[in-house]
Amino acid sequence: MEKTKERVIRKPELLTIIGLSDPTIWRMEKDGRFPKRIRLGGNSCGWLESEVDVWLQERAAERT
Repeated sequence: MEKTKERVIRKPELLTIIGLSDPTIWRMEKDGRFPKRIRLGGNSCGWLESEVDVWLQERAAERT
């Protein structure tokens, strides 16, 4: 079985992909309405690309 690599999205890329502000993302995370960031060490953090993709697909499904 082949192991799939999980890609981590850093904040600048995340902001570009979803088009929301940093404070909005933080509030949505806190409320459980957005995937939680993962700590990478020190002050670094990121989001799993697969979780962000699922979140975007759910938003797209809500519009119909």
